Amino acid sequence: MDETKDINEIQIFEDQKIRTAWDARQEEWYFSVVDVIAVLTDQKTARSASTYWAVLKKRLKDEGASELLTNCKQLKMVATDGKRRLTDVADTEQLLRIIQSVPSPKAEPFKRWLAQVGRERIEETIDPEQAIDRALETYLKKGYSEEWVHQRILSIRIRNELTQEWKNRRVQKGLEYAILTDEITRAWSGMSTKKYKQFKGLKKENLRDNMSDLELVLTMLAEASTTDIAKTEQPQGFSENQRVARKGGEVAGIARQALEERTGKPVITSKNANDFRQLVTDIVEDAVSLPEYKAEDGQTEK
Repeated sequence: MDETKDINEIQIFEDQKIRTAWDARQEEWYFSVVDVIAVLTDQKTARSASTYWAVLKKRLKDEGASELLTNCKQLKMVATDGKRRLTDVADTEQLLRIIQSVPSPKAEPFKRWLAQVGRERIEETIDPEQAIDRALETYLKKGYSEEWVHQRILSIRIRNELTQEWKNRRVQKGLEYAILTDEITRAWSGMSTKKYKQFKGLKKENLRDNMSDLELVLTMLAEASTTDIAKTEQPQGFSENQRVARKGGEVAGIARQALEERTGKPVITSKNANDFRQLVTDIVEDAVSLPEYKAEDGQTEK
């Protein structure tokens, strides 16, 4: 792990704190496992939480989850005595796997949420249209306007058409897609995707989910232009498509500059949507709102 991390705090389950670290290189949040254990199992001291985690680690190892434990990292975080000490941390996927193994009523909302997500993914495999419907519902729930949501879904379709074009032209999915996307973004905005996210104060969040209407429109113009130019020029392989990506981005860049000259205002804004860390709270709220969730007094939550 490198030093390009910010140590942050997040709040879940009332006011109890969980230490987190952001890895800028990997674009990944890491959570203090002991802190999560303390919250979920009502441990009163850091020592008791550490003891609980040690016992749980042994049980996970006995159950064959040694790969999970091997992949868990250690980072220096500020302890209760004010000193920085090595602490077991887990990324989001690892954390949810650990939570599944915690026998605690406070872990139940997470487990129910995971079960719900798994069921929904299976349904979407059978009927992909459900994925679109759920995306609509999720964006609206987060407070986006209907107009923005429909535009965002259109941007997904345009993006998919572009990536399909890249696939047909022997561009490798993954790193090469990311580099080409960077070329497009830099050509129209003047910034790489990473710099653009930093400008908006983003970390794990999706850049497009934090764009204004104009930013999203110009992104769509850049990617649609890249697709059309590719169909015309028939580039093959990464290098040729890199040149086309730059051309497509430049089309939107010209539009951005023209608009800024007419309005006297920058198109690119530092404004963004809700912070990623709110996701933890959202999971709990979603889970306890499930029809089958039962409160401790035996009444169904509404």
